[in-house]
Amino acid sequence: MEKIMIKAEERAEHGTAAVRRLRRTGKIPASVMKMNKGGTQLIALDAHEFMMAMRGRSGKQLLVALDMNGSTMHALLREMQNDVLAGTPIHVDFSEVSLTQKVRVTVPLYLTGEATGVKLGGGVLEQVLRTVDVECLPDDIEEKFDVDVTALGLDQTLFVKDLQLGDKFTLVTRGEYAVATVKAPDGADAPAAAAAAEKSPEVIKKGKEDADAKKAEAKK
Repeated sequence: MEKIMIKAEERAEHGTAAVRRLRRTGKIPASVMKMNKGGTQLIALDAHEFMMAMRGRSGKQLLVALDMNGSTMHALLREMQNDVLAGTPIHVDFSEVSLTQKVRVTVPLYLTGEATGVKLGGGVLEQVLRTVDVECLPDDIEEKFDVDVTALGLDQTLFVKDLQLGDKFTLVTRGEYAVATVKAPDGADAPAAAAAAEKSPEVIKKGKEDADAKKAEAKK
């Protein structure tokens, strides 16, 4: 995945008044959870540059390289708070990572292809699970996983254990969880029953004759 470069600077002030002043200067208050030293480092990002860097990004946990006055710190973007009305970011949380140590991330699942059970059987495709948790190296983090459901037939289910993500990823989500299923359309049994009845007219005729005989016996 393409690495995202973001310029950042340290900040000493914190608190509501301080972050308001920071935002008025075109900055976004942010914090980085440190990996080895522990604790949290307060930083500030240029609002325009940050929004340009995030343009078109769909993942919620992205690897970024924070340029801290010429020194690079690799971190995961863990959470971004947005202004309710404007939709612009007002605070960002990062966590520092090592490029040689695996991390656990949550990755969205996107279904691709047209399921055979939908195309030929008239079924309905339902996505049950929309994200999976995986462990991988930071450089291998994907913004999303494309899941091909073309081979999924009527009344068949694709499970987490069926996902082919590659050797770079270790699935953390339990394998028996369903990802997607193709269900038969509503009322699918009714036409089958009607067809079966049409194939057996003699049974229907005999049943009617028996009923008529019982009625006649009752009148005697």
